[in-house]
Formats: sequence, C-alpha cells, structure tokens
Amino acid sequence: MTRLSLAVRALITAVAALLTATAASAPAHAKPEPKAPEDFVALHSVDRTIIQEMRYFTPHNFVGERIDGYRQPLCILTRPAAEALHAAQQKLLRQGYSLKVYDCYRPQRAVDHFVRWAKDLDDQAMKAEFYPNVDKSRLFADGYIAEKSGHSRGSTVDLTLVELPAKPTRPYRPGQPLTPCFAPQDQRFPDNSVDMGTGYDCFDSLSHTLDPRVQGEQRAHRLLLKTTLEDLGYVNLAEEWWHYTFKPEAYPDTYFDFPVSAASLTGRR
Repeated sequence: MTRLSLAVRALITAVAALLTATAASAPAHAKPEPKAPEDFVALHSVDRTIIQEMRYFTPHNFVGERIDGYRQPLCILTRPAAEALHAAQQKLLRQGYSLKVYDCYRPQRAVDHFVRWAKDLDDQAMKAEFYPNVDKSRLFADGYIAEKSGHSRGSTVDLTLVELPAKPTRPYRPGQPLTPCFAPQDQRFPDNSVDMGTGYDCFDSLSHTLDPRVQGEQRAHRLLLKTTLEDLGYVNLAEEWWHYTFKPEAYPDTYFDFPVSAASLTGRR
C-alpha cells in the first residue's frame, strides 16, 4: 500500500470519527406537544365569573400530588360545552349562586397517571379523605378508576355550586390531617361550595346523585345543579353528583392528550 493510500484511509477514518462524535453530542429534538383543536377554548374566555378550583393542578386530590399534564390551573372545554356553562351561570347568578369547576378537559396522560397510582396498592396517602370505605384493590372493579375518561374528549366537567358572595377557601397543606369526604360539612375539608352531602371526588355510594340517604338541603343543592345543567344540554353521571357531559359531544370517540395550558390553545392548526 502506498503512502498516499495510507494517508487517504487515515483521513477518511478521522472524518468518520468526527461525524460520529458530532451526531452523538447533538441535542435531541423534543417531539412537539400536541395542540388542541380550534373549537377548544379556555372557559374564562367565555365566562369570567365562573369560579375555577382546578384540583388536579394541586396536591389536594385522591393521588396526593399534581397530576401529569396539568401545566396551569385552567379549565379547557369544547366551545359548545363552555357556552352552555355560561348560560347556566347566568341563571344561577340571578338566584345567588355561582358555578365552580374542579376539572374540565383532562389529558390522557393524566388518566394514565391515575391508572399507575391505582395499581400501586402501597400508596394510600389520601385514603382517609377520598376513599376511606373502599379497598384500593377494588378501584377498577368498582368503576372509580378506568383507563379512559370522558373528560379527555373535552365536553365533560366536574363542578359544584357556591353561594354568593363566595368565601375564600383555605389552601390544602400536604400532610395535614384528613377527614372522610362524607363527614358533615363542618368537619370535612373546608370548601366554599354549598353542602352537597360529600366532598368532590368522594369514592363512596353517597356520591350517587340521587342516593336516597341524601335529603334536605343537600339534595336540594344537587337537584338545583342537575336541573339547571340538564335544561342546557348536560347529562349527569348518576354515580357522581359533580360529573356532567354536554351532549351531543363534539368528539365522542377521540381521547386527546394535549397539556392543560394556554399554550395548547395557541398556534393551532
């Protein structure tokens, strides 16, 4: 082999090594986050008077930590669902009440977070408040946790009523003593909503909207929420007094995974 060919081979080897090192050190391009379709809106852009207490952005939920996909404490819904809530709010304001939303659109990654948590039977940090009478191993079988949620389709909302003028709600402090979600209102976590008989996300049959054990003022509050929303196209989930879906759904078969953030609503295609 000639000196020239040896030199060429050495040059080729050096160039190849340089290209390999450059490729290895180049930053990986992050996959762009999915965006919401054009007909998804932030609820506050349709009605600024509806109170928002987005529980899954906080650690005050049955998991005990902020849930995946909740980048901001923001209610996002399909426009028809948001406009129906606006109409409901106008009726309720005249009666001295406001709606308060706990959860709206929920990305699939959040549902996946719930599923992982439910399978970890050792993590029962929030049991005393949210599921004191339910064995965690039964959460799937009893229907409290599922691998898909109607919230991910964008037309489902969890909500309650607040008597006006609204009182402030004390922030939840992780590690504080927990009280069962079905305890009397003056004993459970102080929420500024009216008394619905249980707290939000209470895994118990007392949360069934028309449970016969819930009577008096508590039942009247549930029925006021139910009749107001159903008159405007919402349908209640019988097992959860707080859960309503606007019909017909804009996306009845699509489970979205864009994050809960204002950025998901900008630059849409």
